[in-house]
Amino acid sequence: MSYLGDKLLGGSVAKDSKTATDRAAYTENLTETDAFISSSLGLDPAEEYRMSYKRRGLALIFNQERFYWRLGLNDRHGTNADRYNLEKRLIELNFEVKVYENYKQVEVLDKINEAAEANHSDADCFLLVFLSHGENDHVYTYDGKISIQDITALFKGDKCKSLVGKPKIFILQACRGDRHDEPVTACDAVDSELKTNEVVVDASAVHTLPAGADFIMCYSVAEGYYSHRETVNGSWYVQDLCELLQKYGDSLEFTELLTLVNRKVSMRSVGNSSDKSSIGKKQVPCFASMLTKKLYFRPKK
Repeated sequence: MSYLGDKLLGGSVAKDSKTATDRAAYTENLTETDAFISSSLGLDPAEEYRMSYKRRGLALIFNQERFYWRLGLNDRHGTNADRYNLEKRLIELNFEVKVYENYKQVEVLDKINEAAEANHSDADCFLLVFLSHGENDHVYTYDGKISIQDITALFKGDKCKSLVGKPKIFILQACRGDRHDEPVTACDAVDSELKTNEVVVDASAVHTLPAGADFIMCYSVAEGYYSHRETVNGSWYVQDLCELLQKYGDSLEFTELLTLVNRKVSMRSVGNSSDKSSIGKKQVPCFASMLTKKLYFRPKK
């Protein structure tokens, strides 16, 4: 019995000893690797993008209100309010803003290519806004549609070298699906006096993301859902984005500001709409950040 006990004990000790040795070696390897990564990168969580170049940068706004009749798309009433508000806010942040209204596909591509081929060496960043209908991974021009990936690809490092390491900001106001976001709590805060300010939606889906560092994609709605636009005041997303840019655009880190926009839009609900099934429905925006540092739009000196 003692022999059996010694044998079992010995087997147990031998097994535990081997496991302990393996574990120590494994832990030692992890410690060495972690130490190497930490010392070589020296990451500073507070590091910011350099925003002290001569210019803030170029901001393009493509505003699509009307469409060629063969596309079968409704006019986007209220989008001119979005365009006006965005232009004003971006100028306040020192952007050089260029607005293009109801451009055809070829014209839009020409302007985007022109911007991608420009010299941004003395600029902090680049920004592009598209206010339109969308479908799958495309946004609509007056007479056609353009792939979002094709647009963003033009500004990657291998194509636009003067923007390497600089923020590239894309703001897309368009639907990203055909579902209404349901309210999860009762909400009775409806602007009943705005009877002529009907809530409508921007058609179809937009859901692709670019690969590459220093991009940030700002979407008016989460993937799969309708994006709401008021026919007088403009889209919920751009209204709230502009309000918060006015208050905090030159002081708050940009992704923190976008999180506030998410919260503000999520507090809205559809009040007045010709589509009775949409009454009370909700919306929440989203953003996909490939930024590698903090982004501030502090005033230019």
